[in-house]
Amino acid sequence: MIGKEYPAERKRVMDEQTGRPVWQLTAGDSNNYHFYFTDNSFTLGDQEIYFLSDRASNKPEVYNLFKMDLATGKMWQLTDEKNGIKPSGHTKTPDSEIVVYVTGNVIKKLHTQTMTTSVIYEETNGVHLGHPFIAPNKKYIGVARNENPGLYHGENYNGFKEQMFAIKKGWITIIYLDGSQAVTIHESPHWLGHFQFSPADSTLAMFCHEGPWHLVNQRIWLLDLVSRRVVPCFRQEEDDCVGHEFWTGDGKIFFDNRRRGHDGTITSHKSQAILQEIQSGQPPYIGLADCNGQVLNTTPMPYYCNHYHANQDNTVLVGDQAEDLVLIQLQDGIAKIKTLCAHNTSWRTQQSHCHPTFSWDNEKILFVSDRDGTNHLYMLEAQDGNL
Repeated sequence: MIGKEYPAERKRVMDEQTGRPVWQLTAGDSNNYHFYFTDNSFTLGDQEIYFLSDRASNKPEVYNLFKMDLATGKMWQLTDEKNGIKPSGHTKTPDSEIVVYVTGNVIKKLHTQTMTTSVIYEETNGVHLGHPFIAPNKKYIGVARNENPGLYHGENYNGFKEQMFAIKKGWITIIYLDGSQAVTIHESPHWLGHFQFSPADSTLAMFCHEGPWHLVNQRIWLLDLVSRRVVPCFRQEEDDCVGHEFWTGDGKIFFDNRRRGHDGTITSHKSQAILQEIQSGQPPYIGLADCNGQVLNTTPMPYYCNHYHANQDNTVLVGDQAEDLVLIQLQDGIAKIKTLCAHNTSWRTQQSHCHPTFSWDNEKILFVSDRDGTNHLYMLEAQDGNL
């Protein structure tokens, strides 16, 4: 029920590996997960988070939107979609004023101050709706739409490679938040995903050609909404395996290049889904590119993390190794690692991926784990000003 308040479930636990305190924010039988790190669950000011939970549903993994007051742990239900919100099909503005989400074949907008919801787009062609993203001017969203052969079922990346080869048409569509119009500005014979607007420019976005990283010959693309010109960001060569790109706080593009033999996946077996053996001999690195797609710098990354998120000045990364959450200091082209805590997630589904995310002030890190069999939210806080 919209507006229903739920009592705090949070508890402070001591990490078994490092001994540092960790907040478990949700508990019990319900599944809970946060927004993807490109959206950031934290509201500016870092006093609350928005998240998805199936606690109000009659069956597991039918998710609705909730928010939590981090000072008290109290939670409130914000949507009541019978069929749930599509996992990964949701986004919000940094101030959390507007939330946009996919439910069924429609895209809805929630204005959180007035609690009014409206349909802004309805898909009528059986096309798969991807992850929406709100432009910084709050006037429209962008979304990748694709043919839907129905081969990718999520758990342990089942059908991931087959879906990539089956999709022969994808579109980038701009949808106005008042529902007045939808305009397709790019069409491609590839599976498209990871659409994101630049935080500094509502006419500039990036998207990716989706699929196992070693099979995609050019992952990241930049799109000018005015000219509709598409250009590659970081021109890949044969042995580059690139992914998990995101805009940094200062408008740069972060990318992870794991080099030859990496497919960009991890499964509950703690192995890759498509390539079973990781080829060595080529050290991976992370890089930053400018808004024109030109690489500014790279840093060798001798540590294997599945996802990274950067602090506001790109000097520190948080990453999720197979079992641990780590902090990586970037200084003078050298990466220095520190273990923060064990997460022990299963990696079975995307909702159980840790996806660690910095708060806006870099004082907190939010992540998810199903270490006890159910997806729950956890948070680290800075101690004496340091994470």
